Amino acid sequence: MGFQTLLGNDTLKQRLRAALGKNKASHCYLITGPSGSGKHTLAKLLAAAMQCTQTDQPCCVCPQCRKALEGQHPDVIAVDDAERVTIPIKLVRDSCADLYLRPNEGKRKIYLFPRGQALRADAQNTLLKCIEEPPSYGAFIFLCEHSERMLQTIRSRCVELRLSPLSNTLLRSELTKRFPDRAKQTIDAAIVRSGGYLGQALELLQEEIGLMPQSVEFVRAFCADDAGALLRVLAPMEKLKRDQLKPILAQWYQLLTSALSAQNQMPAMYAECESIASARSPAAILNGVDSLKQAQTLLDANVSPAHVCGMLAVRLQS
Repeated sequence: MGFQTLLGNDTLKQRLRAALGKNKASHCYLITGPSGSGKHTLAKLLAAAMQCTQTDQPCCVCPQCRKALEGQHPDVIAVDDAERVTIPIKLVRDSCADLYLRPNEGKRKIYLFPRGQALRADAQNTLLKCIEEPPSYGAFIFLCEHSERMLQTIRSRCVELRLSPLSNTLLRSELTKRFPDRAKQTIDAAIVRSGGYLGQALELLQEEIGLMPQSVEFVRAFCADDAGALLRVLAPMEKLKRDQLKPILAQWYQLLTSALSAQNQMPAMYAECESIASARSPAAILNGVDSLKQAQTLLDANVSPAHVCGMLAVRLQS
């Protein structure tokens, strides 16, 4: 069991196993990745591993592991206030004071921040001394979509664990196991829209999934090489939030990459991929793929949707 319950991310898991096996786990981790990428799953596994009493950590069966995984361990403390946009600095100060009280029963006293991005600069600065000079049993785990939301002084003292998207093959296998009665076409559509992240795919499969309206318009504009139509598609998207824009760009990216290779085409998008492949040259499609990849990278780097859409408007016409 252990880290195997987290799908994919093999290199990351190997790093953690090696550190834990040599008793060299960091006292401060920053777990990053989009919504649905597995941040909370990894945080629970990491906390369990730090408390585990067995050799292969986390074993997921010893009492310490089970309590950590179930959210019941007295020495794994979640620091958050879901009713507030930002985490009150009083909670942070209380946690810093509590840190110097020895663990109740575990090997470590672990402070888990499930919304690292909700820590204001003053709260992060308050944490800094605790992170710099913690007691031997102290540990911190921060979860955040983008590491840039944390102060550089905090980031430099953390080991970052960035979660990666899963391959289509791995994601399809897992979704088929969980939804054996769902049509292959529906599962393929969830894979496209999820961007490779299991949590997002699971959410999407709770509803009827198909080609997004923006994707239908994009295919028409791209096939026609119509700059005006493309601008009309992108203009309203400038006002979307990052989390709203990401799945749209992920579907466009999948459409173009699938159009380049008949072997990789998704059945749910077959007609659209065929239209793209027959209407545009491989060079034009490849330019679109590169442009969309850059757009996704910019979104991950916290660039505004307006700037990302503006870049796409220029790049897709070149």
